[in-house]
Amino acid sequence: GKAEEVSAQARELGCDCIVFDNQLAPNQQREWEEAADMTVIDREEIILDIFARRAQTREARLQVELARMEYALPRMARMWGHLDREGGGGSGGSAAARGMGEQQIEVDRRMARKRIDRIKADLSAVRKQRATQRKERQKAEAPHAAIVGYTNAGKSTLLNLLSGSEVLEADMLFATLDPTTRRVELPDGRDLLVTDTVGFVRNLPHRLVESFKATLEEAVLADFLVHVLDASEPELERLCDTTLEVMTELGAAEKPVLTVLNKIDLVDDPQRLRALEAQFPEAVSISAKSGEGMDTLHHKFVDYLSRAVSRRRYRIPQHRGDLVSLLHAEAKVLETSYEGNDVLVVVLVSNELEGRLEGYGEVGPV
Repeated sequence: GKAEEVSAQARELGCDCIVFDNQLAPNQQREWEEAADMTVIDREEIILDIFARRAQTREARLQVELARMEYALPRMARMWGHLDREGGGGSGGSAAARGMGEQQIEVDRRMARKRIDRIKADLSAVRKQRATQRKERQKAEAPHAAIVGYTNAGKSTLLNLLSGSEVLEADMLFATLDPTTRRVELPDGRDLLVTDTVGFVRNLPHRLVESFKATLEEAVLADFLVHVLDASEPELERLCDTTLEVMTELGAAEKPVLTVLNKIDLVDDPQRLRALEAQFPEAVSISAKSGEGMDTLHHKFVDYLSRAVSRRRYRIPQHRGDLVSLLHAEAKVLETSYEGNDVLVVVLVSNELEGRLEGYGEVGPV
């Protein structure tokens, strides 16, 4: 069958490993390794390995370790497969070796589950810490934008240019695993908090999305998103769709989005650039490397904020504590006071949330 054909071709080429550009179930991986008599790696394992190499902070390392442990747990039989072959076919030695392997697998699984529980507890503490940091940012009365996009689209370079600071930037996949927030001063004098986030990738393993939720929440809870696209990328549309799919999975599909076409300095064909600008008419074309288009982007932020985020005062009956909680959870509460049986709340609120609150209590601009 196909396994024998691919395995024979791999041996002819002198390969010692077969790599699949898709996710394999544990039993599929084991069957392929038995058929090929060599290591078999799937797409998820490669992505996990790249993430592990990029992780710099304790939080990032914990998130990657959690994803790797959960990936390895159902595959532990692979690690001890050599014991099945040590004694030869059908011999007592083989049965003894198999028994040793089975015992070791159970020990490893118990240890892995304990470690997974510990990592989850540590990450829960990290999420609480991030929630505290977000509350501190809310006190700053500044709206918040999150930069999202496919990996290597130039998100960190853009944040550096916007803020005049130094965030790690590199021409590599997943250079950024930890969110970094910087304050950006806009032309009208207002401040905007901008957060760089982990890059997305096609078929991002679900376990990585789960492991990095503490990080990806920065995008979910931002007032609006800055979606950076690599204008020089031939498969730009597919990469754009990938980012939108991940944002949908995270529950951020309804967020206002400002699209940025980056790396226009690498687009040699003017006709292609015109076609992209026609395809994304609301986008801003820039080069984060040369600075071209940045003045336009700064003014676009001002215009976008006036449409995406508003300062509002709500008069809410005290018995509607759910609405007060909603404002604290999804808006930036600037001031709270009480008048009779009502709660008066001054907030920075997104247009999306403002629409959801329409008809509740007394609403007016401040």
